[in-house]
Amino acid sequence: MKKDLTQGNITKTMLLFAGPMIVGNLLQQCYNIADTLIVGRCLGPDALAAVGSAYTLMTFLTSIIIGLCMGSGAVFSVYFGKKDILQMKKRMAASFLFIAAVTVFVNILVFVFLDGILRILQVPTEVYQLMRDYIWIIFWGIGFVFLYNYFAYFMRALGNSLIPLYFLGAAAVLNIVLDVLFVVSFQMGVKGAALATVIAQALSGVGIGIYAWCKETELRPKKTEFFIDKGAMQEVVRHSMAACVQQSVMNFGILMIQGLVNSFGALVMAAFAAAVKIDSFAYMPAQEFGNAFSLFISQNHGAEKRDRVGQGMRKAAAVSMAFCLIISAGIFVLAPVLMKIFVDAGETGIIQTGAEYLRIEGAFYCGIGLLFLLYGFYRGVERPEMSLVLTVISLGTRVLLAYLLSPIHEIGVLGIWWAIPIGWILADLVGIICIRRISGYSIFQSH
Repeated sequence: MKKDLTQGNITKTMLLFAGPMIVGNLLQQCYNIADTLIVGRCLGPDALAAVGSAYTLMTFLTSIIIGLCMGSGAVFSVYFGKKDILQMKKRMAASFLFIAAVTVFVNILVFVFLDGILRILQVPTEVYQLMRDYIWIIFWGIGFVFLYNYFAYFMRALGNSLIPLYFLGAAAVLNIVLDVLFVVSFQMGVKGAALATVIAQALSGVGIGIYAWCKETELRPKKTEFFIDKGAMQEVVRHSMAACVQQSVMNFGILMIQGLVNSFGALVMAAFAAAVKIDSFAYMPAQEFGNAFSLFISQNHGAEKRDRVGQGMRKAAAVSMAFCLIISAGIFVLAPVLMKIFVDAGETGIIQTGAEYLRIEGAFYCGIGLLFLLYGFYRGVERPEMSLVLTVISLGTRVLLAYLLSPIHEIGVLGIWWAIPIGWILADLVGIICIRRISGYSIFQSH
């Protein structure tokens, strides 16, 4: 069902649109969380460390594809807001060809340079082969990641956030069932967990592609329109690459942090692997709300509803901050309990280190919640490069401080944990200060 995001009560419209996206992204997290939970319980700490570290690498590489699809979705949404269907179809065709080509290229690079990547990440010997086996299988599914995200962002650009949720929900359930079957029943180890994820991704990617092709016939590019329009391609590449580089820089910074974490040994690796899953799950609603907000801004920007854009930013900030405060309190109180979901209660060292990480990061979720809104705002008003600037500030600060502080004996791994929220806050300040100058909008008063 398409939804016009330029009409109706702003808060209600954003929440109804964002709700399925939030649930969908939480389900997407279930892909790797199911792997982590079952692997950690059934195969032990080494397998947990391998799968957890692989998740960080997987997130970095698939973020290239997801970022391209996200940027294209913002372009689709602007033209849908303008009611210019012909230009929208040209950009759909251009983006599909462009992102498909990038997907193939990335897949080839992963398989050719996998061992070199693992060496750069300083993967300990005891988990090296397990991590390699997991990644080798996982990346056979990268094409399905492209299909799902391309069509998911296409449907969301039309205001339809329910259909992507349905396909992702079915895939998440299948993933969990196959995890139990392959890892527990067939005893296939980490290979079974990876295979379960790939099969589930295939269901969501192929399924939503068939649905969109058959259902949205009026937006389906004709054979005569499925060519490279220079103007359309330039616009798609500009927005898609900015979002892609933003996502890649963000996850590359996380990958560099993972390498630093790995240098502290398998115990810290395992703690970080479990804690990051909890951390990601906790702030994921704020992240996906930011993505939904971006499409809300895109449609209203395309429709030239300036007052609605400014009001949307203010009301979205209020919603996000309220949510983040609640989650921060919950994480602080429940951190050790949450760690025990992934780690046996006897692994006290892992639990203590993971809880320490969660309490530091969780105290500053308002910082990351606001940053996601700023990313979405700048993408929505066709200033995607600013989202990249904020990401570089956030991640650059995080990585620099982590590498400066963690070697100090008195600080150690705490330096990595504290560097993260400091980066969030610095990027927030820059993003807020630059809004009027960069975008031409004022979020503090109505026009």
